[in-house]
Amino acid sequence: RMDQALLLVRNELPAPGLNLAARSGSCHQCLYQFLAFVPPSNESLRKPGTASVMVDTQHPLTLLLNSSVGDRDLCKIQYHFGEFGNYSLVVKTLSTSTQTVSCDLIINEGPINSYLPILFAFLVYMGILAILIAGRLLMKIDPVRNWVYKKLNPRATDRMINSELGSPNTTDSCDPTPQSWSTGSRQRLRSLDTFRGLSLVIMVFVNYGGGKYWFFKHESWNGKLHFPSVLFSRFVFIMGTSVALALGSMLRWGSSKWKVLRKILWRSFVLILLGIIVVNPNYCLGPLSWDNLRIPGVLQRLGFTYLVVAALELLFTRADSGTWEGRFPALQDILPFWPQWIFILVLETIWLCLTFLLPVPDCPRGYLGPGGIGDFGKYPNCTGGAAGYIDRLLLGEKHMYQHPSSGVIYQSTMPYDPEGILGTINSIVMAFLGLQAGKITLFYKDQPKQIMSRFMIWGIVMGIISAILTKCSKEEGFIPINKNLWSISYVTTLSCFAFILLLLIYYLVDVKKWWSGAPFLYPGMNSILVYIGHQVFANYFPFKWKMQDSQSHAEHLTQNLIATTLWVIISYILYRRRIFWKI
Repeated sequence: RMDQALLLVRNELPAPGLNLAARSGSCHQCLYQFLAFVPPSNESLRKPGTASVMVDTQHPLTLLLNSSVGDRDLCKIQYHFGEFGNYSLVVKTLSTSTQTVSCDLIINEGPINSYLPILFAFLVYMGILAILIAGRLLMKIDPVRNWVYKKLNPRATDRMINSELGSPNTTDSCDPTPQSWSTGSRQRLRSLDTFRGLSLVIMVFVNYGGGKYWFFKHESWNGKLHFPSVLFSRFVFIMGTSVALALGSMLRWGSSKWKVLRKILWRSFVLILLGIIVVNPNYCLGPLSWDNLRIPGVLQRLGFTYLVVAALELLFTRADSGTWEGRFPALQDILPFWPQWIFILVLETIWLCLTFLLPVPDCPRGYLGPGGIGDFGKYPNCTGGAAGYIDRLLLGEKHMYQHPSSGVIYQSTMPYDPEGILGTINSIVMAFLGLQAGKITLFYKDQPKQIMSRFMIWGIVMGIISAILTKCSKEEGFIPINKNLWSISYVTTLSCFAFILLLLIYYLVDVKKWWSGAPFLYPGMNSILVYIGHQVFANYFPFKWKMQDSQSHAEHLTQNLIATTLWVIISYILYRRRIFWKI
């Protein structure tokens, strides 16, 4: 099957037989898992004992062979098997006098290169990009442009050239509700929509399966940041940035704070309601049942995070975002809002106290592990520590996510929700850091160098904090990077990346205007519609169809890329027709 290889074990040793066990290289402090019993050789027939097993190819494995009697370890082999490969492990005695045992791994049939479809897809999309760039260059030639003018409506053609193919100097005139820099300018920051759209497009691709590649799936627990872990946090970050710009714009255009607060409450309510509906479709099981209704979810967390951060900003924001006349004008985007920082520090203190001081039954205090076979199987029912315990206590096990990513590698059996209650505290912190990025763009709106330098400084500061918290290691830090827990080190690390990425996009799109933001600009301006739409229609044609070979990365990758591209095209059509779904 996909991500598997065949291993044939040949045992040339006499009785009593062997036990074969394995441990994944991505499983920290895990117990070996029994794979197969290999019978002894038949000396009279001179026939070795054999056993066939399927082994995982996503991560390196450590194979352990020991005697079935006495549990004596005979050999240990570390190897990264290749997908669809055929291997033999030959166990024999080199010397009858010393009883020295050798274990030789032989490749019977070489594995396939399962990453070639990614290379091919990359070349295809680069070819499409080259064609678009060539079209842009051709449109600069007068005879070609005149011919296009004759064939198409001149006004529509001019708009197309300016917004997609030609000079991006023209401001976005297709946005019916643009956010403003000031009372005299209604220019929308295209870099924010591009940032949001880039994160959303990759999120859609990952949610559709990501070609079934392991690095497009969520991490089992601590450590490496796969694509899904990076994407949701970017979405939370840019939501905070948009809050700063949107609230300032509404207040400058005369809306009262009570009116804005009603809008915040309504939007939060709709997001949470949509989230509950999206994660609990049960179309084939009849009406929604409260007995197993999952309460947390992505939109639910976004809705609650938006409510807290937007209300916090509304409480202290001013309609006039002019220069602050304080002692430290260089900190005008921070010092006037010190009560907000106090509130965020209190929230983070609550997270730290609950995480490390809350007693959890049958679990060590401050436990951050995955449970299951992790930590040598000492705490199998402690998945998530205090975070999992709080969710099970307040929500109930049936109202949580039943298949956490820790179950794949660590074989944990306890329900655990990555969008649970305790982690929402740090998602608020993440959105608040995004809010800070929005304040920077407001306070230094006519000074792009100041904006970029502050983005860089914030990125460096967040990176230093992450290095301290994690000790630059995967497992040995004070607080490891963990998306399931939404640990504070995860927030600071992803905020570092977000500030740097926003800096690059802002420089390319809004400062130098070398890039219009297409095609990511379009889904970024219709993010709610694209996100909900891709969830609702995930199992319908043309976003999904029956495959000829369901064990092929190439077919999965093709289907997922086509589905994602269709949503980009849909968002482009809606953009051209000036249709934007706002809550």
